Amino acid sequence: MFAAVGSEVAIAFIEIGLIAIVLAALARLASNLGVTAIPFYLIAGLGLGDGGVADIGIAEDFVALGAEIGVLLLLLTLGLEYTGEELRLGLRTGTVPGLVDAGLNFIPGLLVGLALGWSVPASILLGGVTWISSSGVISKVLSDLDRLGYRETPSILNLLVIEDLAMAVYLPVVAAVVSGSDAASTVVTVAIALAVVAVVLVAAMRWGHLMSAGLDRGNNEVLLLAVFGLTLLVGGLAQQLQISAAFGAFLVGLALSGPVQHRVSALIEPLRDLFAAIFFLFFAFQINPAELPGAMIPALLLLVVTGLGKLGSGWVAAGRAGVGRRGRLRAGTTLVARGEFSVVIASLAVGLDEASELATLAAAYVLLTAVVGPLLAKNSEVLDGLLPGRRRTLPPEVRTADV
Repeated sequence: MFAAVGSEVAIAFIEIGLIAIVLAALARLASNLGVTAIPFYLIAGLGLGDGGVADIGIAEDFVALGAEIGVLLLLLTLGLEYTGEELRLGLRTGTVPGLVDAGLNFIPGLLVGLALGWSVPASILLGGVTWISSSGVISKVLSDLDRLGYRETPSILNLLVIEDLAMAVYLPVVAAVVSGSDAASTVVTVAIALAVVAVVLVAAMRWGHLMSAGLDRGNNEVLLLAVFGLTLLVGGLAQQLQISAAFGAFLVGLALSGPVQHRVSALIEPLRDLFAAIFFLFFAFQINPAELPGAMIPALLLLVVTGLGKLGSGWVAAGRAGVGRRGRLRAGTTLVARGEFSVVIASLAVGLDEASELATLAAAYVLLTAVVGPLLAKNSEVLDGLLPGRRRTLPPEVRTADV
């Protein structure tokens, strides 16, 4: 008996070890190419999962649990990116661009889902997939292209704050809708979720510093264990209340501020990268590669429509900051890429009849936008040259003050 168990554990170790090595190679390839590794992880999952070129039958329980932890850590680190003051500033100045962004990017996904004959919950999820830009990809693009000091960059980051705040409401609401309860129960669940969201957001911004001060007293080992445990605990409690475990993790990150916020970011990053890679891999495991070509046409349609939508969002956001045409185009093209959170949203469809179709379409869409988005951002001046109107060339020394 023990020999059999030992043999199973050994096989699981070998499978997981090989997967980790493959992911490491893909991450290095992506780094050398200067792009995000997300498309590579998805392609690897397609190739190694059911219906792929080499179905390896990996230890599914471990990978499934690792994928769930990956979602929580992604949302934890997202919450860690913002302070209470940044959120308040985002709400004051980013409401109009945020509404434009939602209208131009959520509605096309919703309509395509309905046009495909999907249910309303599945269509709402597809709207979320096409709405949220990838903070991770965009941060890398801004850094790689040395645009952190450009005039339009604050407006890009402010719009990402608004998207993330909207996601804090969207996640618990859509979780209630997807649960499949009757109309009355859904309305009650959504009302409770929104009330909890409002209360916890206010509490996190007002009193989160008290928790931060307590956590900051421990060494790195204590801090890492405490925050990791708190993230799983709050995520689990949120899931029990049908509010979304991911939203719970986001609130934990949001509640941390001051020096401990930066310490946690540095400590949690390696764990996040590990479990996030497992999440993307596991997501792609569930997709039949044979179905992917059929999803390319709607994915391409969504890429074009929502790509123009993000151009519009960036144009409005940067324009309100007094940025000129070239800066507006840079803002819009930078926002095109979707990534980790689009995949997170698609993964919420478990239990819906359209879960497989949604996962396939979301994978195709993320693959396209994660590749095309950074390319458009890098070549935004080419796009500027295609537009009518008089242009003037600014010397390199004043490019960060684009007008």
